[in-house]
Amino acid sequence: MLTKESKMALKQAVRDKIMNDVIRAVKGQDWKVLILDALSTRMISSCCKMTTIMSEGITLVENLMKSREPLTTMEAIYLITPSEESVQKLLEDFSSYPTSNRYKLAHVFFTEACPDELFSKLCKSPAAKFIKTLKEINVAFLPYESQVFSLDSPDAVQIFYGNELGFDVRASKLERYAEQIATLCSTLGEYPAVRYRSGFPQNAEFANIVQQKLNAYRAEDPTMGQEAYKDRSQLLILDRGFDPVSPLLHELTYQAMAYDLLSIKNDVYGFSSKGKEEPLKDVLLDENDEIWKDLRHCHIAEVSSEVPKRIREFGEKTKMGTADKTSMRDLSQMIKKMPQYQKELSKYSVHLRLAEDCMKEFNAYVNRVCKAEQDLAMGTTAEGEKIKVDVKMIQPLLQDPLLKDFDKIRLIIIYVLQNGGMSEENLNRLVQYAQLPADGIKIIRNLEILGVPIIQEGGKVQSQHQPYFQHLTEDRLQSKYQLSRWTNYIRAIMEENEKLSTKLFPYLSDAPRAATLTGGAAPVSARYQWHKKRDQVATQTGPRFIIFVMGGISLSEMRSAYEVTQVAKKLGDYHWINTHFDPRNLLARLAGVEAPWWSWRQPCLKKSKENNQVHFLVCFFFEI
Repeated sequence: MLTKESKMALKQAVRDKIMNDVIRAVKGQDWKVLILDALSTRMISSCCKMTTIMSEGITLVENLMKSREPLTTMEAIYLITPSEESVQKLLEDFSSYPTSNRYKLAHVFFTEACPDELFSKLCKSPAAKFIKTLKEINVAFLPYESQVFSLDSPDAVQIFYGNELGFDVRASKLERYAEQIATLCSTLGEYPAVRYRSGFPQNAEFANIVQQKLNAYRAEDPTMGQEAYKDRSQLLILDRGFDPVSPLLHELTYQAMAYDLLSIKNDVYGFSSKGKEEPLKDVLLDENDEIWKDLRHCHIAEVSSEVPKRIREFGEKTKMGTADKTSMRDLSQMIKKMPQYQKELSKYSVHLRLAEDCMKEFNAYVNRVCKAEQDLAMGTTAEGEKIKVDVKMIQPLLQDPLLKDFDKIRLIIIYVLQNGGMSEENLNRLVQYAQLPADGIKIIRNLEILGVPIIQEGGKVQSQHQPYFQHLTEDRLQSKYQLSRWTNYIRAIMEENEKLSTKLFPYLSDAPRAATLTGGAAPVSARYQWHKKRDQVATQTGPRFIIFVMGGISLSEMRSAYEVTQVAKKLGDYHWINTHFDPRNLLARLAGVEAPWWSWRQPCLKKSKENNQVHFLVCFFFEI
């Protein structure tokens, strides 16, 4: 089992950098104001406690973008992104000397490298004489979980695969993403070997942009990647089309199931212990909740038995006594009898209700959908018999009034993929049969921008999508849970990293000192087994395998990073970068893509010949 220290090490690295390089770096005994923009607010919220910040001489934390009262006798610490908007707001705070500057002095810390034009604008402004500190801390990402980082970009699908935002905006965004990834590696002290999937040309171009950023950070800090094991760390860049199936399946582990089926926004769950008679309480689901951290990757069947078990054990420990089957009513009575344990019992009640809500949705309709999804995705039944793909498999579900439109769309896409595409006429007929709105067909068709076969050309069946790990099928059939047989492809990459083809996943430059993460040692199985107890697994220090997926990752793939790290003792840590999503979010983002990237590649290729300065970024999108 991962120790608390190792699990929190990555968040701790960001926390230490903010506290030591920003808050404590400003000397003096006087109280100060901390000014944050959108990214830095989310960054600090994810890894720092307000009490810790206040104990370091910060008397007030304010939003850069909002109206603020002048505090002319106090110095201000700005932790902001070097964007046009944030820099302009900074300048406005010191634009009225000597009458009404907002603060006495400014200590400015940029999250990443400041563009030359903005730096020049800042130096030439009247605010320059009031800036006492100006530094770049190189932390431009969100430590979302202990092994998951976000680039805080919910529009990533449109950026990578659409064209509606315009070429200049897209080029700027790509530079920004690469810079953020480089700051992550810098924070971790990594200078990884960069790899990418060769089946999608844009992967290589983005990998080159990232490599350039990494080289720039390495030039400033030659110690990057110099510690033990770090010369074998890797950064793998993948496109979302590599595995379009996994994000669409109904996942039955606790975190993924809750985010998919329930109304959870910004990790907040609206919870009521007394049903409709009590107003909802907002509960944050994060790693500070020990129950959530322990159970989030467990199958819902395990969670449904584990939570009541823990309640009974707590009752025995405190001599309260509980029934074999604990209900929300029982917990409410326990809180009334023993109010001194309200905090602990309230946490149990949250997860008892959350698990019950998940099972309520499962029993209503998800169990039937899961069977069809798993059979289609696997190509076999739970007994291992090969299925005959027929529209009759999904027709009853498409007419089920309990199924939401997004659930029907997911089922249709999985069916189409298993068929290797289908004719446009048959697809339209299927959409009409499911009584989907007009956007339904658009979402399904837009999956083609990921390189996924949807429409058959001339009635010709296309090859099954990405059958890279066919040999894992037997392992999948051995799953403890019949409705959880599918294994995502990215998990297979982590499990098979020693054997990854350099043709399918080439390196940008030379491979690491050892071509595998085990340094040439005997192969180690990294496959996770449901039946293996979590406390039987230990970890040891090793190289990192950082994976970036263009367009985001699913919660089932996030889970894989933790589970494979637990099992692969010798392989080091696995980290995900990018915005995570539930299936509904992915489909909603696909609906927002107005046109694929290839629809304007020729005009932009012409532009690249006229302007050599943007040629490299043009190649990323449009040179096929």
